[in-house]
Amino acid sequence: MVLQSSKKPEEIAREDLDKMLELSGWKVQDLYEMKPSESIGVAVTEAHLKVGFSDYLLFADRRPVGIIEAKPKGFTLSGVAEQSEKYAKSSLADLLAVNEPLPFCYESTGDETNFRDRRDPDARSRRVFSFHRPETLKGLIEEKDTLRSRLIKTSQLVPLDRQKLWDCQYEAIQNLEKSLADNRPRSLIQMATGSGKTYTAVSFINRLIKFSKAKRVLFLVDRNNLGEQTLREFDSYPIPGDGRLFTKVYNVQHLKSNSLDPVCKVCITTIQRLYSMLKGEKELDPELEEESAFDRWADFSGKEAGKESEEAKKERTIDYNPDIPIEYFDFIVTDECHRSIYHLWRQVLEYFDAFIIGLTATPSNQTLGFFNKNLVMEYSHERAVADGVNVGYEVYRIKTEITEKGSKVEAGFYIDKRDKLTRKIRWEQLDDEFSYDEKKLDHSVVSKDQIRTVIRTFKEKLFTEIFPGRSEVPKTLIFAKDDSHAEDIVEIIREEFGKGNDFCKKITYRVTGEDPKTLIKYFRNKYYPRIVVTVDMISTGTDIKPLECVLFMRDVRSSVYFEQMKGRGTRTINLDDMKEISPDCTKGKTHFIIVDAVGICESDKTDSRPLERKKTVPFDKILIQVAFGSRDEDTLTTLAGRLARLDREITSYDREKIENESGGKSLSVLTNALLDAVDPDVQEAKAKILFNTDSPSSVQLEKAREILASEACAPFDSPTLRNLLIDLHRKNEQVIDTVSEDRVLYAGFDADAKEKAQKTIENFHKFIEENKDELTALQIIYNTPYGKRHLTYRAIKQLAESIEKPPYYLTPEKLWQAYEALDLSKVKQATPGKLLTNIVSILRFELGESDILEPFPDTVESRFEKWLSAQEASGRTFSEEQKEWLRMIKDHIASSLDIEVEDFENVPFNRKGGAFKAYELFGEDLVGIMEELSEVLTG
Repeated sequence: MVLQSSKKPEEIAREDLDKMLELSGWKVQDLYEMKPSESIGVAVTEAHLKVGFSDYLLFADRRPVGIIEAKPKGFTLSGVAEQSEKYAKSSLADLLAVNEPLPFCYESTGDETNFRDRRDPDARSRRVFSFHRPETLKGLIEEKDTLRSRLIKTSQLVPLDRQKLWDCQYEAIQNLEKSLADNRPRSLIQMATGSGKTYTAVSFINRLIKFSKAKRVLFLVDRNNLGEQTLREFDSYPIPGDGRLFTKVYNVQHLKSNSLDPVCKVCITTIQRLYSMLKGEKELDPELEEESAFDRWADFSGKEAGKESEEAKKERTIDYNPDIPIEYFDFIVTDECHRSIYHLWRQVLEYFDAFIIGLTATPSNQTLGFFNKNLVMEYSHERAVADGVNVGYEVYRIKTEITEKGSKVEAGFYIDKRDKLTRKIRWEQLDDEFSYDEKKLDHSVVSKDQIRTVIRTFKEKLFTEIFPGRSEVPKTLIFAKDDSHAEDIVEIIREEFGKGNDFCKKITYRVTGEDPKTLIKYFRNKYYPRIVVTVDMISTGTDIKPLECVLFMRDVRSSVYFEQMKGRGTRTINLDDMKEISPDCTKGKTHFIIVDAVGICESDKTDSRPLERKKTVPFDKILIQVAFGSRDEDTLTTLAGRLARLDREITSYDREKIENESGGKSLSVLTNALLDAVDPDVQEAKAKILFNTDSPSSVQLEKAREILASEACAPFDSPTLRNLLIDLHRKNEQVIDTVSEDRVLYAGFDADAKEKAQKTIENFHKFIEENKDELTALQIIYNTPYGKRHLTYRAIKQLAESIEKPPYYLTPEKLWQAYEALDLSKVKQATPGKLLTNIVSILRFELGESDILEPFPDTVESRFEKWLSAQEASGRTFSEEQKEWLRMIKDHIASSLDIEVEDFENVPFNRKGGAFKAYELFGEDLVGIMEELSEVLTG
């Protein structure tokens, strides 16, 4: 027989609320037995107000601050807000000498609690885990405005400094601040891997603290090494307008123990550690932070998902922790948020009364749902490639018979059997035939020859097809199926490449003897290791900028996870930094290669595809196809991919020429327009505007697509622009002969050297004749009297770049060698170097104005000494300090053809006192001396 409780539902609810209030630091007291001195926070029950009795009247430091309206469990709270609002506005004059509305309203059933700060702009209720502490409400009521009011002011009145932000970062912060100002509790930022999500986060966190007066910000990460990476971002972030580093102004804590430092403005921790702290555990095993919380959430709780008892589920549930009140953080930033909203981890996010800001490169439908579909920024991999924020990728496929079909071993053969954990091996002779399919490979069955065949093929094709022309193994990351599989791969790589242990390393959670963090650091910043094999540890978040190759020897089912794994290769790096790690990468990192050894790219499990889908179609043919009306998606995305790669290879001068020919549009703008034409969201937005409808039909969408494609392709109607792009593309592309075998027959000048040199000079004559009325430098030389010529560095640079273009393919160095081959006696210094002004010497020699071809600095030096002697002969003398300055001016003219007063602010002049010192030494004669030297030395 079950005894029924005699208590009413309202009484049970109030008992629960009493406990919640006590845990939150409130003393629950009857009005007529009230002792205000007993606690800073007192919750008075059944307080009589002018409009009725309130369930709880809250006092903070003897001051009435709020109302709690209690309801039985299961009662919906949306309509209760009007009741608590009525009580909050009610006069307390009958009870106290107070006649002002109360700012804080709660409605609660014990299971569900709503809170509202009536002072907020357009105040509305929000769900909270429990009640705020009395000290918190006391502090809030003493502030002149609320957090949500300050967020509006920050968004509307504090301009965002975009100087050090990429466009995508600037847009993300602006959109986020608008979302926060609109009091949206959850905001999602989707930015492609490598587009600076963490830098974006540090930037908006700085503004939240500085301008919105955020008390504390929680930064949640998936693994401890990502926390350390985040801390480095804070350490190196200079505060705009201040100059000091973030961590020099604000305290930042990266949790290593289960103890929060209340003075810290930012707390970085793994979600598993914070879960442990909320559960009241004294410490957490650091090993549990090294692996992804998402990957091992069941192991962490000791149960398998969906199979534990109700008691076990309750044991996993977070309860209110008085040591960490719900208001401890104002904002939660959760990195890789697509991994932190599942299972028991979701409780951590929903415990705090805080705005939640999610960062991810790969949002799933569940992620979008958790963030109420409030996607404030959407920046895809394709957009990032077009903007030069990411590099694109190509896929190289390796297929082997065993990988595709499995294999069989006939009866009578001996096979090895190995323990996966201990790796101890024993022999066994087969009594029956043993067969296996590809799904068992490297799980229950290991085929060493399959691994070896893949690795050997990778090695053989590395410098001929995958990275043609390279001589050093690019930084390569290999994904293995498990730790044992990774061990086999490392062993075989070292054998096949004939290299030592430093060449190839395993970085997994089971590495012993070497610190995985140190190995990752070496992989990122040192020459060795060249190849790293991992399972999951470097699959998300970890920044390895020099990485050029990702080899998949495992498949994954999750499209989100695959996108993250691919993202390891997308990051950009400048040429100098790249050459520090990979010296033979002379063009810099323009793309990365996915080597697919398991067919991972062949199933449609990822949102981003290679932009280049017509790899076999030459660049000039793609441009012609577009000019003649090809508007299919593959053609447009292929052209976008080619232009994005070209944009990473050309000079600023090339970019200027493109903008001149395209009507002011940069390559990035041209590329993005092509991507807009195939973007369904952009097509829909265009159709809505065109046809003035919220729901465009399929016909209207197609029309919008046609218009977008036509607008994007219009610039390529210009043959001048097309030919310019083709010339630039050819200049940055070489034909690699992978068939012919080379061998040395003879070293030295061959018998036809003079004939070849003569053809080079004739080609130069032809260039001069065809361009003497077009190029500024040639116009000056041919049309200006000898003593009146004034060549500029810009004109010479234009000339040098023009002779490099097809069909001439000349350089000052090639011309110098040709003249040397024709008549060595007339050429001074066989290796003049790559000084651009040497082309002036070549032109003078060609025109017969100089009998000897000598480097331009030598000519300048000779003329300078003659000028100096002439000055002294005429009675004009210079001090030693003045001569030192004159020689610096001479050297500058030798390399730049001219000199201006502004040049004195640069090295080496600024080290000697700059323009001020120059005027001090030469007085009013300074400008005249500069002009005279420019004319004498270069004329």
